[in-house]
Amino acid sequence: MVMPRWDDANLGTMRRAALWLVQVVGEGNTFTKSQLREAFPEVAQIDRRMRDLRDFGWKIDTNREDASLEPYEQRFTQRGTSVWEAGKGTRERAATITASQRHEILMRDGHSCRSCGIGPGEKYTGTEITSQLDVARRQVRLRDGRSETQLVIECNRCRIGNRSLVADLGEVLSRIDELPAIEKKMLAAWIEQDARDFSAVERVWAAYRTLPAEARIHIRDALA
Repeated sequence: MVMPRWDDANLGTMRRAALWLVQVVGEGNTFTKSQLREAFPEVAQIDRRMRDLRDFGWKIDTNREDASLEPYEQRFTQRGTSVWEAGKGTRERAATITASQRHEILMRDGHSCRSCGIGPGEKYTGTEITSQLDVARRQVRLRDGRSETQLVIECNRCRIGNRSLVADLGEVLSRIDELPAIEKKMLAAWIEQDARDFSAVERVWAAYRTLPAEARIHIRDALA
């Protein structure tokens, strides 16, 4: 199938934005908000239309996901579904989450990202970038093989990174079944508290894992 031109006015804005990324920007390259708006001067919300591509597997990073980018820059990291092809650029519209529902889900999930644990407005380690929490829709595969959409609180980084993730409930339950009784009891306590206390050595281990290779050698030498 011949790929249409990005400036074909007969196409929808999201499809044209996808084609502009492929034909003008190029996968792996950066572009600015000004360049995007100059390409689509007639579209008032072109930023939003481009963000819609993430629902189709397109990866477009900002400085929230890539600290090397300036606030006005974005990177076209990965091409997703060819949304300009017939039948590939539509999706079922998800039900709107009300402010009341969002508050209830935030309270339920402890006002923290369920994937990385960061709280609202906290800085990501080693950066000046602060987190934003919101409700994410996660596909969950149930034990009977059916899948359903469930709601969870995630930060802006994890929400984008986990967009295509499917949580396998049956697989998690099977792993629990394989645990020794004492470890099941320990897990049950963590689940009851919805928290886990890490020992001093575990916290040091976590810090060690974040070090560059040369720094890790110094740690190993110190323990030798």
